[in-house]
Amino acid sequence: MLENPRSPRVRAVAKLGRRAARQETGLFLLEGPQAAREALAWAPETVLEVYATPTAMDKHTDVRDAVERAGVDLQYTTEAVLDAMADTVTPQGIVAVARQAPTALKDILAERPRLIAICEEVRDPGNLGTIIRAADAAGADAVILTGRTVDPYNPKVVRSSTGSLFHVPVAVDLELADVVERVHEAGLRVVAADVDGGDFLASRELLSQPTAWLFGNEARGLDEVALAHADLALRLPIYGRAESLNLATAASVCLYETAFAQRADGGSLLQNG
Repeated sequence: MLENPRSPRVRAVAKLGRRAARQETGLFLLEGPQAAREALAWAPETVLEVYATPTAMDKHTDVRDAVERAGVDLQYTTEAVLDAMADTVTPQGIVAVARQAPTALKDILAERPRLIAICEEVRDPGNLGTIIRAADAAGADAVILTGRTVDPYNPKVVRSSTGSLFHVPVAVDLELADVVERVHEAGLRVVAADVDGGDFLASRELLSQPTAWLFGNEARGLDEVALAHADLALRLPIYGRAESLNLATAASVCLYETAFAQRADGGSLLQNG
């Protein structure tokens, strides 16, 4: 039983809430039973350690069983130790340490994807996590992060993805120009989501073809250089009085509209056979 919140082991885990520590170690932090459950189910080879209170393990017996099946080290702790490790105020009694496992762009494109989300300069962790979750739900083949987009292993991104980080391939630390060139070579059209873009409804039929959506910064959107890389730009219509849509909400609509169009066209995203 780990009882000292100030022990070196506890501090090492807690440091993973910082980007510098994640970059140095190649590890990241998972908090709560849902994140641990999804990681153990979909990427058990990446999970190195699980820390939990006895109460949490008694409550979430499926997580305990998954830990045992994966052969992962389970260390019981006090509530105080869990609180010291976690990034959240209420970590729900379970924290895990996992190895980062981004996917190479060449491996994504080798699978002949039909739907991709490219995030350029997306800085808000909650938005990125929600976009990853929406991409997963819409059956997208990958999420590609370019420019200074927030680290996908940021604890807030991991939490807001609700496990989708382990379901959909994510490529990181790439330059937009290179990504667009290679995506074009793979046969996808790059469509930018932009408030000054063309009429979304008039161009919906184009979405039935292999599509890579390009999403920009929450406050500034996509700059002229980024927009120049896209084959076309589209805007979502606003029918009510809202000034605009949140980035993650807009991305969800774009991804689902594309998934609908591709399936209505008789196509099938590879991820769903």
